[in-house]
Amino acid sequence: MVGTRGPVGRPTLTRRTKVLVAVAVVLLVLLLIGPRIVSLWTDLLWYSDLGYSTVVTTMLWTRSATFLLTAVTVGAIVFGAVYAAYRFRPRHLTLTDPNDPLVKYRESAGRRPRLAALLPAVLVGLLAGLVAQASWATVQTFLNGESFGVRDPQFGMDIGFHAFTVPFVRLILDLAFLTFGVAFVANLLTHYVFGGIRLGGNGRRGMIDGPARIQLAVIAGLFVLAKAVAYWFDRYDLLTGDRRGDIFTGATFTDINYVLPSKLILMVIAIVCAVAFFSAVFLRDLRVPALSAVLLLISSLVIGVAWPTAMEQFAVKPSAADKEREYIQRNITATRDAYRIRPGRDVTVDDGWGRTPAQPARVNSDVATLSNIRILDPNVLSPTFNQRQGLRSVYGFPAELTVDRYRVDGEQRDFLVSARELDPAKLTENQTNWINKHTVFTHGNGFVAAQANKVVSDGGDSDAERGGVPQFIVADVNTVRAAKAADGKAPFGVTQPRIYFGELIGSSTPDYAIVGTDEGAREYDGDAGSNYTYTADSGVSLSNWGSRLLYAVKYGERNFLLSNALNENSRILYDRDPRDRVKKVAPWLTVDAKTYPAVMADGSIKWIVDGYTTLAKYPYAQRTSLQDATADSRQANSGTTARTQVNEEVSYVRNSVKATVDAYTGKVTLYQADDTDPVLKTWMKVFPGTVKTKAEFDAKQDLKSHMRYPEDLFKIQRALLTRYHVTDPATFYQADNFWSVPADPDPEKSGDPRQPPYYFTASAPNAQNRAQFQLTGSLNFLRKQNLAAYMTANSDPEGYGKLTLKTLPTNTVTVGPTQGGEVMRAAPKVTEQLKLLENTKNIYGNLLALPVGENGLLYVQPIYTQAKTGDASMPKLARVLTYYNAIATADKDSAAVGIATTVAAALEQVGINPGAATPMEGVDPAENKGDAGAKPNGATPNQQPAAPGRDAAVKRLGDALSSVRSAQSSGDLGKLGDALKELDGAIDAYENSGS
Repeated sequence: MVGTRGPVGRPTLTRRTKVLVAVAVVLLVLLLIGPRIVSLWTDLLWYSDLGYSTVVTTMLWTRSATFLLTAVTVGAIVFGAVYAAYRFRPRHLTLTDPNDPLVKYRESAGRRPRLAALLPAVLVGLLAGLVAQASWATVQTFLNGESFGVRDPQFGMDIGFHAFTVPFVRLILDLAFLTFGVAFVANLLTHYVFGGIRLGGNGRRGMIDGPARIQLAVIAGLFVLAKAVAYWFDRYDLLTGDRRGDIFTGATFTDINYVLPSKLILMVIAIVCAVAFFSAVFLRDLRVPALSAVLLLISSLVIGVAWPTAMEQFAVKPSAADKEREYIQRNITATRDAYRIRPGRDVTVDDGWGRTPAQPARVNSDVATLSNIRILDPNVLSPTFNQRQGLRSVYGFPAELTVDRYRVDGEQRDFLVSARELDPAKLTENQTNWINKHTVFTHGNGFVAAQANKVVSDGGDSDAERGGVPQFIVADVNTVRAAKAADGKAPFGVTQPRIYFGELIGSSTPDYAIVGTDEGAREYDGDAGSNYTYTADSGVSLSNWGSRLLYAVKYGERNFLLSNALNENSRILYDRDPRDRVKKVAPWLTVDAKTYPAVMADGSIKWIVDGYTTLAKYPYAQRTSLQDATADSRQANSGTTARTQVNEEVSYVRNSVKATVDAYTGKVTLYQADDTDPVLKTWMKVFPGTVKTKAEFDAKQDLKSHMRYPEDLFKIQRALLTRYHVTDPATFYQADNFWSVPADPDPEKSGDPRQPPYYFTASAPNAQNRAQFQLTGSLNFLRKQNLAAYMTANSDPEGYGKLTLKTLPTNTVTVGPTQGGEVMRAAPKVTEQLKLLENTKNIYGNLLALPVGENGLLYVQPIYTQAKTGDASMPKLARVLTYYNAIATADKDSAAVGIATTVAAALEQVGINPGAATPMEGVDPAENKGDAGAKPNGATPNQQPAAPGRDAAVKRLGDALSSVRSAQSSGDLGKLGDALKELDGAIDAYENSGS
């Protein structure tokens, strides 16, 4: 008789151990979900402060509802599959092998069958819910989708169906495939564990019980039925396919004539196979569903892949130009509609440019262009702004300044503008401790502007010292206070110059400031001993220990709880970059990489942010990478505040939202700038009341007067117009009339980065002498440096957004930007002048292409000098290069190059009357002592005739240059030295002549 061992008692835990385990579990849960809770709670406070609580609550309930519905549905199906397999398991299972490893699993699951079925169901349900809730935007746009009023050319379905319905159906189908796939595997494994499925081997015959056969057949049938539905919707995806992505996006001849029928055939086969699977419920023979599965697999490979591929290679490609004609035309039409580049509607095409010679009289009378030639480059002069207007070490300006326009004495003039922000990167030593960084140095001070076509002399006797700096107009705390004391108006009408929100301020990590800390002023306000206390009611209140604890956890900073700098009046300001604030209150927007400040009618300074609505799939519209299309030479040199566009592909873009962020309060306001955009209308239904209507936007005349056509959209449209200016499908397929975006002509730029577009005021296209603020860019012929077209976007309120494309005839050769820059730098007179500047660092500014007098083309490029060493070095305007070509002329030598210290003199050298140009040095250096307090009307350009004696000075300068050339040719160093001395004297005489 064999003895048996009594039951072994389960190990028990002591009370102390249980407490420690419980504490460990609680801490683990807090570590996992605590930060999420804190982030959500502080988000609720932040949105509530801005008045956008509905945004976060809508996102929250949509995510929660989607998560719960998906988790419960998927979990229930998986639970049902597992529990059904257990419920209908064999009741009397014969154990043929007592060492069967499945025995312990059967016993363990048999003790708690519901729990065993529930655990995998909960896990899969949670994972599916997490995946689905990330697609909350797909759910909301499906529920609120607007009609486009445009139908696709193949199926006749509204574009809204493709934009909003198809993505939602795809989401449901993906979840269905996941659910049925997991349910099938779970059901199969459960049947195997409990004996419903037994494998053969060792002389035994494998078998499957009836319940297992029925359940697996039903689940497989549902999976295949979902596949049949997917085949139906695959047809719509063909319209956004990229079979010929190197040529065009959309369904091709092969897709429509071979792939589309194959999808219908496969759908029918899938339905038949689903029926075959369901037949296993009644038939004991599994060969029918097995054969149907093989049939579905083989047919999907042969009919769905091999047949279309073979037809593509042998029937389509040999005559693709003819076969693809209809589909290329569809792509051209859809692309122009999706990106608003439709000729005659969105784009005015002027194909008469350069077909007749320019008339000198019309060129010389083009005052709107010639008097506004911008010589201040926003990408070069940030160091000059910092040196001249930084004032205190903690202030700074972004690396890229802004070009905007203001009216001066009734005339619209371009200005370089920027906010004087607090620069967190400049805080040093004890300024970086928590108290100083977050409660003392909280804001910037002032709005700084400089008229873009004007500089003042910087004095100095040597060529290295001689140069021009901007004439600044400043509205800061001091000038505003002085204006109020004198019962006057501050420059630009600014009433609140303090900057609490901006590009530089928002670049710090973390970027929060704590304001209103006590009854006495604490915040640094520009001068030692001059302090300030924030007076707006913006910011999240830190008046109680609960909110302080939340932010202490959020930022990992105990001083929120320990510092006596906080009291019941304290508020926290964070997410202070205007672009981040707009993106956060409107998560459905794509925002422009650049924001800029402007002074509104009420005297407030507001940051203007352009917002885009986009779609990933618009039938037949060309797919475009936002990041690639907007990349140019600017991004490589633009410092910490520069941003690149998001790395995603789109096929539809609209600049439908104009947003403002108050520089003092941080208040965000969204305006509907385009009331025809169905995507924006959809989102306005999702988040009602968050976007002000078009009527409210139209009433904001001060905002409209400072709107700029957004750069990123312009660059996307420019990139597309290099191809989509072509109307004939055959020409499009041959690509023999395509254009390209020119490389930046700056010789210092490496890697051939693309030339960025430029803002300036000039004559409106086809309306000479009507000044228009515009964004412009050049286009070359493909793989050529010759100019092909000139693109302009109107930024004035009247006609805002209208694009003009001036195209050159293909039988002419016109110098492009890169060639123009090379011609100017290679000209003898230029090389001679640059020798005078060889002891300094020369910086080439933006090369502006300016159509003048209808058929004339003028290139203008400023040259700045900067000391090669020294912390105080800054760029100063030294010379202006000009290159003028009348375009259509029989005189091949008509093109001319000019270089001078003034625009007027440089224009005169190329044969253009300088009388229309604005003198740059129109302010005496002594008068510039009032930089910080200058007023707009003090910056009015002097459009006065040339001073007496200028002609003699010009003649002397020309004679001196001739002498230098002659001495160089002769090789006589003595003569060359005398000639260079005479040239120096001639330059001094010319600069003092008042030209």
